[in-house]
Amino acid sequence: MTEAIISLNSINPIEFFGINNSKFDLLKKRFPLLKILSRGQQLKLSGKPDEVANAQDRIGNVLKYLERNGHLSEQYFAQILGEDDSLESPSYDETAGNDILVFGPNGKVIRAKTQNQKMMAQASEKNDILFALGPAGTGKTYTAVALAVRALKNKAVRKIILTRPAVEAGENLGFLPGDLKEKIDPYLRPLYDALDDMLAPDKLTYYMANRIIEIAPLAYMRGRTLDNAFIILDEAQNTTDLQLKMFLTRIGPSAKAILTGDMSQVDLPKNQQSGLRKASQILKNIDGIAHIELDESDVVRHRLVKQIIRAYDKDQAREEAAREKREPRPATSSNI
Repeated sequence: MTEAIISLNSINPIEFFGINNSKFDLLKKRFPLLKILSRGQQLKLSGKPDEVANAQDRIGNVLKYLERNGHLSEQYFAQILGEDDSLESPSYDETAGNDILVFGPNGKVIRAKTQNQKMMAQASEKNDILFALGPAGTGKTYTAVALAVRALKNKAVRKIILTRPAVEAGENLGFLPGDLKEKIDPYLRPLYDALDDMLAPDKLTYYMANRIIEIAPLAYMRGRTLDNAFIILDEAQNTTDLQLKMFLTRIGPSAKAILTGDMSQVDLPKNQQSGLRKASQILKNIDGIAHIELDESDVVRHRLVKQIIRAYDKDQAREEAAREKREPRPATSSNI
C-alpha cells in the first residue's frame, strides 16, 4: 500500500473538483482501485504503487492544464485522465505561456495581461532580483504582489515582505496624526489593495497577524536580513542611492526580490538623484538580476491613461529639446 499527497494550491479548486464535485466523481470512477480523499487544498491517494503512480501522472497533467488555462471542461478533464491505462493523455505544449499568476478569493483568476507582465513572471522565476520599471498603470506592483502570493501559496517562500518609501523623499512621518500604523497605511494602501484581490479576508488577516505578510516603510528594513521571503520594494524611484543600497544588501540567500518604479515620477528633492536610476544602470550585467521595461502598451487601467502618458512623454521631450537650445554649449579649445 502506497500513499501520495498532491497539492492543489496552484489552481482554482472549483475548476478541479467541478460543480457538486462532478469532476471529482469522474476521477474516483477513473481510478476505482484507489482510495482518493480531498482535504482542503490537498488530494490524498492510497493504493497499489503502480496505480498511485499512474494517477499522480494523470492528475499532474490536469493540474498543468489548469495552471496554464484556468478552466477545464468535464469532457476534457476525462480525456486528460484517459479512459484506461492504454490511452495516452492528450498532448499539449507545457512550455506555452502560462499567464495565470494566482487564484484569488471565490475563484478569481489573476493573470498577466500583457507581454511585459508575462516577461516579469518569467524573469522572476529565473532570477533572484528583478527590476520592473515603467509608467503608472502598467501593473508593475500588482503583478509583483501576485508573484509573491503565488510563491507563498506554493511554499517556495515562508513570508512576503512589502515595502516602499513611506513619505516619498524622506520618510518623515512625525507630522501625521495617529499611531505608527495610521501614519504609514495611506502610503502602503496600494499594496493592501493588491492583497485584497488575491487573498480571502480571513486568510489575509491571519497572515498579517502572524507576520507571514509584512508591510512596512523602507526605513524599517535597516539592519535586517530578509531570508526565505519574497520581497517587493514599491515606488523604488523615490529611494536615495544609500537607501537602495541598504535594501539590496538586506536580501538573504533564499530570498527573491522585485523592485518596481516609475522614473517619470521621482519625488525626491532636485539635489538628490534617484537610487533606482543608478542601480538599474550599474547592476545591469550581473547574473541573477533581471530588468524588465514596461511601457504605455502595458497600461491596464482606463483607456485614457495610455493617452495621458503619451501626452506627458511628448511634453517632456519638447521641454528637454527647448532646454538644450537655451543652454550655451561648453567652450572648446578652439574658442579660447
